[in-house]
Amino acid sequence: MRELTVLDRSVLDRTPAVCCSPLAATGMSDEDAETTAAVFKALADPGRVRIMNLLANADAPVCVCDLTPELGLSQPTVSFHLKKLVQAGLLEREQRGVWAFYSVNREVLERLGTIFELEGAQGGGRT
Repeated sequence: MRELTVLDRSVLDRTPAVCCSPLAATGMSDEDAETTAAVFKALADPGRVRIMNLLANADAPVCVCDLTPELGLSQPTVSFHLKKLVQAGLLEREQRGVWAFYSVNREVLERLGTIFELEGAQGGGRT
């Protein structure tokens, strides 16, 4: 029987502080690699990518109840995806009474946009 690895909850619950170092950066630390992998893992689901797209185009924070019909997914499924995106630091969650509203963490997305920069990398990124 295969043994499951239990992840440290503190890794899952933290917002990436420096997401994400460019892949071409020299001397990427283990922590940077883990943070970057967590972001990629969070975006590895088409439903989550659609959520990011909807929220990136929203004028204001959006309630899960407004996302559910747009995505064609059940409320528990949408909530699960939102939780994963919040844990990766990609979304911000604001509690208003019994409802939670979500918005894109634009600061993290701006840093994420630099991840594929190859300027200064050895070989100039060419093969």
